[in-house]
Amino acid sequence: MAQTLREMAGANPEPHALASSAVLMIDTQLEYVSGRMVCDGIEAALEQGGKLLAKARAARRPVIHIQHKGNPGGLFDPETDNFLIAPQVAPEGSEPIINKGLPNSFSGTDLESVYRGLGCDSLIIAGFMTHMCVSSTARAALDLGIPCTVVANACATRDLPDGQGGVVRGRDLHRMELIALSDRFCPIAGSVDDIV
Repeated sequence: MAQTLREMAGANPEPHALASSAVLMIDTQLEYVSGRMVCDGIEAALEQGGKLLAKARAARRPVIHIQHKGNPGGLFDPETDNFLIAPQVAPEGSEPIINKGLPNSFSGTDLESVYRGLGCDSLIIAGFMTHMCVSSTARAALDLGIPCTVVANACATRDLPDGQGGVVRGRDLHRMELIALSDRFCPIAGSVDDIV
């Protein structure tokens, strides 16, 4: 029977507990909603992201927002609405917003120090795109010794060309990337309801 490396090592398969975690919302921006990179299943993922935020706020858990900052005239142009965080998952109060320029949210930012300053044991990750910034951040977290959980139904990605004249649907790429992450990098929560 097929097993993940985490299963072979006897790692805990359960998502990390909200009570000891910070929530990390990655690139939940309008570029993915109405811009040039609309994600497959974006509205449902944003709805679930809002549900995750409500759960974290009700439990008084820290929330960190990552916002990708592009160049004027390009993707995530900070002078356009596409740079803005979607209203369903908008920051509240003093929740920090960290701008980044690379897929890995830790690269060139103060995310690691902000996270460590919170005194949490783990990160619960949601956002876009599953195969890009969510994956890069979860993989980097392992290198930094930061345990994390990715919430599947609060993430999404877009259709991509397969290099052979076809297209891989975003929902299929999303599923495959979560399978890859679950092999070594982190547990995957299928739903926000699985975060307790």
